[in-house]
Amino acid sequence: MFRTIRERFRQKHRTVGFPDAAPVMPERYRGLPRLEMDECVPGCNSCAKSCPTGAISCEGGISLDLGKCLFCTACERACKTGAIRMSGDYRISATKRDDLVLRPGKPVPDVVAMTRELRGLFGRSLKLRQVSAGGCNACEADLNVLSTIVFDLGRFGIQFVASPRHADGIVITGPVTANMKLALEKTWAAVPSPKIAIAVGACAISGGLFATGSGCNGGAGGIIPVDLFVPGCPPHPYSILDALLKFKSC
Repeated sequence: MFRTIRERFRQKHRTVGFPDAAPVMPERYRGLPRLEMDECVPGCNSCAKSCPTGAISCEGGISLDLGKCLFCTACERACKTGAIRMSGDYRISATKRDDLVLRPGKPVPDVVAMTRELRGLFGRSLKLRQVSAGGCNACEADLNVLSTIVFDLGRFGIQFVASPRHADGIVITGPVTANMKLALEKTWAAVPSPKIAIAVGACAISGGLFATGSGCNGGAGGIIPVDLFVPGCPPHPYSILDALLKFKSC
């Protein structure tokens, strides 16, 4: 016991100050893309051609779908004029799918808090059941990190539970493979109403790299109603936590 206490004193306080203190993102972090129409060369299309998921369109002006974006920076490297640049902004989530489509001059994505009725029902607690619907374990790993001492998700009243019958909603990762479609539907049906669904990662939002695969369903949106979208491949834990807190309106 004394060794444990001594070790805690040595390690000191490890929990981050977010959201009261802004996070310091790594230098290599790839956050919200910035689109500069003034720098875009009409007819170039090099960014759209380089995108592995078809997230970029140059028809009628440049646009970028965060729900499909892998943040691989292929577009940034292909664009010689700097019309597309990755920023360090971790605030990339939205409550409407259409809001994830970026255009020059369009407001950046934002999260609208759940209704007052839901907040009154859930109170200061939010219990979630995570469903890995064919994910590669990257998004799943970043969700797991939120429960560590560094982020300490439980201090906000948010916890992952073992049974959907004990949950207020579900968090989906992965492109929803054919083998997981029924499992997702049954998990969603087992959650008591009213309930929420959160899609985390490009795969869960749009299918990501596997959107056109015959064994995938192109994300969760076509199977269950999604209330919150957290893009990324995978999204940074700060992006997930920021979205959850805004949606819960902590």
